[in-house]
Amino acid sequence: FSTHLLDAGQNFESPTMITGYANTVAWLERTYYYVIEFNQPYISVQKRPVRDSAEKAHRYVFHFDLEQGKELMVKVSLSSQSIEGAKKNLSTEIPSWDFEWTRASASQAWENVLSRISIEGSEEQKRIFYTSMYHLFIHPNNIADTGKPPFYSTLSLWDTYRAAHPLYTLVAADKVDDFVNSMLRQHDEVGHLPIWALWGGETYCMIGNHAVPPIVDAWLKGFRGFDAERAYQAIKSSLTLNHKNSDWTTYDNYGYYPYDIITVESVSRTLESSYDDYCAAQLAKALGKTDDYDFFIKRAGYYKNLFDPETKLMRPKNSSGQWKAPFNTFVLSHASTSGGDYTEGNAWQYTWHVQHDVEGLIELMGGPDYFTAKLDTLFLLESTQEGSGFVSDVTGLIGQYAHGNEPSHHVAYLYALAGKPWKTAELVNQICHTKYQDKVDGLCGNDDCGQMSAWYIFSIMGFYPVNPCGGEYVLGAPQVPKASINLRSGKTFTVVAENWSPENIYVQSVLLNGIPYKKVSINHQDILNGGELRFRMTGSVEKF
Repeated sequence: FSTHLLDAGQNFESPTMITGYANTVAWLERTYYYVIEFNQPYISVQKRPVRDSAEKAHRYVFHFDLEQGKELMVKVSLSSQSIEGAKKNLSTEIPSWDFEWTRASASQAWENVLSRISIEGSEEQKRIFYTSMYHLFIHPNNIADTGKPPFYSTLSLWDTYRAAHPLYTLVAADKVDDFVNSMLRQHDEVGHLPIWALWGGETYCMIGNHAVPPIVDAWLKGFRGFDAERAYQAIKSSLTLNHKNSDWTTYDNYGYYPYDIITVESVSRTLESSYDDYCAAQLAKALGKTDDYDFFIKRAGYYKNLFDPETKLMRPKNSSGQWKAPFNTFVLSHASTSGGDYTEGNAWQYTWHVQHDVEGLIELMGGPDYFTAKLDTLFLLESTQEGSGFVSDVTGLIGQYAHGNEPSHHVAYLYALAGKPWKTAELVNQICHTKYQDKVDGLCGNDDCGQMSAWYIFSIMGFYPVNPCGGEYVLGAPQVPKASINLRSGKTFTVVAENWSPENIYVQSVLLNGIPYKKVSINHQDILNGGELRFRMTGSVEKF
């Protein structure tokens, strides 16, 4: 702990109140302020001896003289701004010493958010599902003081842009504009949109510029509580002006990140950036910026420059246009400890990272049959992988597929887009039942601020945002008999899995509001309209 604490101070304001601050560093440096209030006065304070010469904060033991039947209660409040802010937060958020009222208020607040989706299913499924809902709503955190405009941080965007943020547009629609405005405020402070934001600062711990997808997604879905032109300019500058981990000069010069110039994660950075470019192009198009649309949509195709037609995998290429050789497709890498060409993954896992142009990737592979055969290989290859540095996030393996790490999350749904939805149904069922379990260590990987849980929530209901920008959700196969989204408008969108059972995992047919539905995806607006999506389930493989 002494290595993380840079400075600290405390003030014994009264026998019932202590105030102070701590300046710490872990990922980034930040200062927080606190107030500790007792309902009974302490009668003495004992300062403890220093245990370590590096300690920068003192330890104290407080002594209380409590009468028979008296309870000692403690309130603690934090602020990112000041001690006065912490005091105001305390008096506003916990005004009394009524513990039961406080507990009941917290319980009701959680009930309000957890009940935004209701499901039928086994008790085990409900425990896993509502644990997932709880995880989803822990982050992002509003670190602004009471009475100030909300400012949300703890934005694990490399993870959460994939499913958590699209899910927020359905079940936390009241927060989406505040999320976007917080990202724009951070842009104004830091000079680019958040990458992995913590306590209002930037950690740079991951790659890509993945504030872009949720901002564009929000606008395309009709959220209007932020300035579109301001948002677009923040996106454009973040994707064109060089900053840490984003060398746009090199990216534009070569149409990819060459591994001999960008020596770590060159393939992953190219693929992640191509997706952000696609999203930027969609907002440019929506705002009538034709030249910018042309610029960004061209970039969105840069992923093709790293597709190796021989191995049919995304392969590192140098500045001379030569493929990296030898090419070990199984080596895992991680930038901060070992370099390598991929981010917490290998070539097999990152080849599918083309969320915005699955049709284009299918064409590169040689058509749907070749594409699905390659996917089959991904899930069947022996899961023994060669590690290089810290790669413990690559978990939850099915062959080379790694459900415990976010770049794999959309992959099971690619079968549906390639014309074989029954394979998506099989995999979704397998993942839901083996990678999410009803126990303390029931997740197959780090939840990453709600993203692992968001995958489960979507998949239980029978659809998932392969492309998490724009509002298309690819149909899978529901894992419970019934689920209802209670929308902000007061409408309800209900998913029914007719004939559902643990054996009936395949979809025979789909109806939307009683009308046969033949599309492979459902639109965000269809959900907002309310109504019923009915899957007729069967125990045998049938095309629909």
